[in-house]
Amino acid sequence: MSQNRFLQDWALPALIGLTMAALLLVLFPQLRGANPTPPQESWQGPISYAQAVNMAGPAVVNIYTRMALPQRQHPLFNDPLFRRLFDNMNVPQRERMQSNLGSGVIVSDNGYILTNHHVVDQAAAIVILLADGREAHARMVGSDVDFDLAVLKIELDNLTSISVGEPESAQVGDVVLAIGNPFGVGQTVTQGIISAKGRHLENSGTGSHLQNFLQTDAAVNPGNSGGALVDSRGRLLGINTSILNQSGYSGGISFAIPANIAFKVMQDIIAYGRVVPGWLGIEASAISPQMAKEFKLASTGGVMITAIYNESPAHSAGLKPGDVITHIDGLPIGDGKQGEATMATLRPGDTISITFTREGASHTVEATVSVKPDTTAPEE
Repeated sequence: MSQNRFLQDWALPALIGLTMAALLLVLFPQLRGANPTPPQESWQGPISYAQAVNMAGPAVVNIYTRMALPQRQHPLFNDPLFRRLFDNMNVPQRERMQSNLGSGVIVSDNGYILTNHHVVDQAAAIVILLADGREAHARMVGSDVDFDLAVLKIELDNLTSISVGEPESAQVGDVVLAIGNPFGVGQTVTQGIISAKGRHLENSGTGSHLQNFLQTDAAVNPGNSGGALVDSRGRLLGINTSILNQSGYSGGISFAIPANIAFKVMQDIIAYGRVVPGWLGIEASAISPQMAKEFKLASTGGVMITAIYNESPAHSAGLKPGDVITHIDGLPIGDGKQGEATMATLRPGDTISITFTREGASHTVEATVSVKPDTTAPEE
């Protein structure tokens, strides 16, 4: 067999086959029989929340209060006949002390603490236990029953205040941590997610002004009230305040006052001794499906102005009865509850944008928030 015939019949086809095999192995490594290295999966959430707890934990305190309650000396006082007799005789009362517990959050390096009004209401003495073991007696700066918030002050050095997050930017599904003192066992951390935003609770006992709660499934129990709800970075999102459970124990549904509203209330209490709500000078009603149909509105979102106060911010901005307000500062107000919460964060003198519809057309105007005057009448 000649050399040319050998190359033509055997060597050249073998070389071509080996070249093709090598190319296939390069293009398809799985043909080698070995498992390729799997791609690295992206991981957005932390494996541990210890860093967030280390950031926020030192700013969360335990609160112990003592409350003086009147008590009649004579055991027959509960009988109506003897009660009248004792009242006529001016039988003296004696006091008994009742202890209560809760949580609070250090929000400034100079010792201001936010907690719930119901934690310190009528307290004769308030003791703060810090995470580092120090104790201090707290002074009541002021409180507001409608918002269920109170501001305390302690005089200690080297305090750790909490970092504040952005509750208005938080989303349903975000991981949150509740830090507090449940049942008085000491600082405890529970974990969950934001279950809903902008919750409005009827007859919740948590105040009448604020209706923009953050809802969470993080376990919150008696003693957690006034504690911190923080995000996965340890930044304050809200003040834990309410449990939707008649037994008083966590049932997977609890609520927190958003931090931006809590801070506005605190600033008002410190500056004025009371809450100074923003005022636009309108009376409005939610839009029912029947109203939307009657007035040919695109949806039931927003509120319809039913009356405007003379010389009020809304009056000066050109709003009229019959206008439908849909947004404040670009944020939808829904059935009006979100609008109330937005107004709760505003201070007199703030300028806001108001988007409204009139005769089917959308308009946006600016108004300067003011304080509601003592006596005024709306313009129908």
